[in-house]
Order: sequence, then C-alpha cells, then structure tokens
Amino acid sequence: MKNDKLKPWIRILLIICGLALVAVLFVPMWRIDLVAPQYPEGLMLLIYPDKLAGNVDIINGLNHYIGMKTLHTNDFVEFKILPYLIGFFALFFVVAGIVGRRKLLYVLFLLFISFGILAMYDFWRWEYNYGHNLDPNAAIIVPGMAYQPPLIGFKQLLNFGAYSMPDIGGWIFVSVGAILLFVTVMAWRTNRKSSRTSRLAVISGVLLIMVSLSSCKAGPEPIKTGIDNCYFCKMTISDNRFGAEIVTQKGKVYKFDDTHCILDYLKSKELESVNVKNIYISNYSGNHQLIDVKNVFLLSAAELRSPMGGNIAAFDVQDSLLAVQKRFPGTIVMWNGLNKP
Repeated sequence: MKNDKLKPWIRILLIICGLALVAVLFVPMWRIDLVAPQYPEGLMLLIYPDKLAGNVDIINGLNHYIGMKTLHTNDFVEFKILPYLIGFFALFFVVAGIVGRRKLLYVLFLLFISFGILAMYDFWRWEYNYGHNLDPNAAIIVPGMAYQPPLIGFKQLLNFGAYSMPDIGGWIFVSVGAILLFVTVMAWRTNRKSSRTSRLAVISGVLLIMVSLSSCKAGPEPIKTGIDNCYFCKMTISDNRFGAEIVTQKGKVYKFDDTHCILDYLKSKELESVNVKNIYISNYSGNHQLIDVKNVFLLSAAELRSPMGGNIAAFDVQDSLLAVQKRFPGTIVMWNGLNKP
C-alpha cells in the first residue's frame, strides 16, 4: 500500500498559504487604473473582497454621461459571498497541512483551481455587462461603441486608457495557486513514478495560466474609423488606409491616423524604444489589416494625400505596391530609413 502522508515541508507550505489567504480579506484584490489627458494623475478603482474603493464617485460621475451603470458595493452579491469563500479556502489549506493526507491535497487543488477559473469568468461577465448594457438616453452615445474594461492588461476606451491588474490580494492568490500547483505535482511524483506525472504538470500549468492570464493581450487592435483618435495629433482617425499602431511591451496600444504622426511621436522619445514591442501600419490594399513594419513595402507619393500629409502607403506584398504606384507615381522607401532618430 502506497504512503498517503505528505512530506513535512509540503505540510508547512500549505499552512503558510492558508495564513496568507487570511491577509487577502484586508487588502485590495484587483485594481483598474484610468488615465486620460484631463486626469494626468489617473483614477483608480480598487476591488476588495467585500467592497469597492478608490475614486468610485468620480468614475460614476464620468460613466453617467456615456450611459454606464453606477458602481455601488451593495449591488454586488459577490461581496457578500467572497469573504466566506476566502475564509473557507484559508481553513482548508491549514487543515490539509495539519492532516497531511495526499488525497485531501488533491481535492484542495481541484477546488482551488476551479474557484479561480469561475471567479475570473464572473469578473469578465461583470465587466462585459458593465461595458455593454448602456442607457440609450445617455448624453454621449457613440454608435457601436462598448466600454468593457480589460480583464488583465490595457485597453483604450475613447480618451481613457484602462489598465486592469491584480493588486496585493490578487498576487497573493496567484502565488498561493503557484505553490499549490508545485506541491501537488511533487506529491504526485513521489507516489506515481510514471509518465502520468508530466501530464499532470502540463494540465495543471495550463489551468493556472488560464486563471492568471486569461485575457492578457499584446497584439494590435483593429482601428475603428470615426471612433478612435490619433494619440499624437488627437484627431479622429478617418481613413483606415493610412492608420498605424504601436504596441508596448506591457500591451498598451497607441493608435495613429498617419505615418507622419507615428514617426513624429517615435522621434519625440516620449516612449523609449526599449518599451516598444511592435509597430504596425495599415495595409493600403485589401481589408486594410495591420502589418508589422518588419514585413511592409512602403510607397511615398504626394498624390496619396494621407490625412496628415505623410503620404506613405503600406502593402503586405510588393505586387500590390507596384500596382498602386502606376496610379500614384512615387518612390519605394524603407521603414528603417523613415524612422531614423
């Protein structure tokens, strides 16, 4: 019969995790930061296990104009339930550490991971309803526009940049989940010396990643003409044939209406080059998808008449450029040549 007892160091880690979860009851779990030109210091929404805090009143006042519901702690049933669930898991970790049985650890692992996935889904569902169910009689209505904040990462919402990330309590949860994953795999390995060990590790890792990074994005966002504004000149982007984007290492997206604007912004050094992950330019032909500048063919021609006078068109294939060059005589240029300091 195989030994069902956990090693002492695993039991100690479980008890420490349980005590750490108690601390979550007293610190914010999540935060959403809003940054805009009129609020250079930013606005902050803090989400505790049992309440909302931060600049709630100011955010409610702003959201009223675009038809979003006001935020009140009493409107969320989660704030009544969540403290008890956190207390339950804190106690479960401590009991699992004291009892020291492998089967109890497995049950804890499955319950904790399931809780994490359901909690993130519930948070996403709340953000979706909050950003899509708008008052049709609001003072400001942008057709087709929704204001769902990002689950994790950055998203541009009109003139506001929204950052969503775990706070102290959230990072404690992620750390506890990572430790639980580690000790579960180690306990499994000591009891099962077969190929099933690696499969559990892979499956567990995928589940943990789903919980902590389920909506993190670091790619380009579609440019919405008539809605998005150029980050540099602040004009509304009106022609999707000439748009451009910068995506930072942290996933923030800067949108531009012309190569003239994106080049001037890059040369301003407001954003350090080490913080730039990718740069994209709209394809002049086809469906005007965004192309990485490492793969573009560029045509400079005065008759292109782009919105801010950059007069540069990008193409994903050279044949498309040559076809347009017949209508708009110009020169083929290289991105590195344009983007010199």
